[in-house]
Amino acid sequence: MKVTVSAIKADVGGIGGHTRPSDGLLDAVRKTVKNAGNLLLDHYIGYSGDDVHIIMSHTKGTDNSEIHALAWKAFEEGTRVAKAEGLYGAGQDLLKDSFSGNVKGMGPGVAELEFDERPNEAFTVLAADKTEPGAFNYPFYRLFVDALSNTGLIVNKSLAAGVKFNIMDVEEGKIAELELWQDKPILEAALMYPGRYVISSVYTKAGEPIASLSTDRLHNIAGTYVGKDDPIAIVRTQKNFPATEELGSVFNNPHYVAGNTRGSHHMPLMPVKLNTAASIDFCIPIVEALVFSMHDGKFTGPFDGFSTPDWDYVRNIATQKALAMRSQGFVHPATLVPSELEYAEGYKAVIEGLHKKMKPMESSSKSAGSKKYEDPD
Repeated sequence: MKVTVSAIKADVGGIGGHTRPSDGLLDAVRKTVKNAGNLLLDHYIGYSGDDVHIIMSHTKGTDNSEIHALAWKAFEEGTRVAKAEGLYGAGQDLLKDSFSGNVKGMGPGVAELEFDERPNEAFTVLAADKTEPGAFNYPFYRLFVDALSNTGLIVNKSLAAGVKFNIMDVEEGKIAELELWQDKPILEAALMYPGRYVISSVYTKAGEPIASLSTDRLHNIAGTYVGKDDPIAIVRTQKNFPATEELGSVFNNPHYVAGNTRGSHHMPLMPVKLNTAASIDFCIPIVEALVFSMHDGKFTGPFDGFSTPDWDYVRNIATQKALAMRSQGFVHPATLVPSELEYAEGYKAVIEGLHKKMKPMESSSKSAGSKKYEDPD
């Protein structure tokens, strides 16, 4: 049976700031999706920080206008409640006035996979908040390239043969297919700069889909800062794909990502439990793992992948790294370089005060008492 899994997310309002959606907002989204009739095989709705995610199974394929229209309508209904409740950032990620057939490029983040369902299909949805799409570059490198992180790259014949990466240049809107293992140096060169080069999908050598990741950067769409991009991803697991525990383990070293308050800092990515609100301690970037089984398009789960006691230790590491970085205050690399600041226009306005005070330096030839240097020897 050919099934499509669509994960679509958006920030349409938070309680008292960028914390979490209200129960009323979530109920409005759930009601809209539940009334979709026979359009869906199954669905799940939750949140990561202030982002609502809608996970759907269906037989319509990727980029389907009916599926995307349903998600858009659900986010519009959530926005209506957000405005009525006075939530912060109501409708923030809905950057267009009306739906035009596909939510890509309209604000919501989208990850979709179409595939022939296996007898015991397993997949995980990764839902992040307070960061950017490139936040997944490092863990996906560990998963598909680094045998020190994933022994499956040695003992699993399919993974050992290598995979194909689609890498998107989010500034130019272009995409490149890179193949392991011959393109490994090129892949590594791209993944060095997650603000520009982002993994958008992963396939086997035979072309079977393994992973899909959202790649839209909202400031590129809107032309100004309207919130972080908060990526979402779908990863199929088990058999010829990474084991579920191999996927989970690549998040056990909380790496520094762009994001955090005002989208202007480097902070570690913390694995958290399902439906976790964003912290108001500088809102550390977070990621959730929704682990599903599926049969005939029907979900079992999600199991909360980051809920077991060992992840509490990892969360402590992330907290320590976050406090260490924030102790550096506003000085780079604690904050992003000017070209990556989400509040770049505000920074430009302030730094213009410095530029106005700048004066040319006097020529060294006019300096008093200057003379040619002579070697004493």
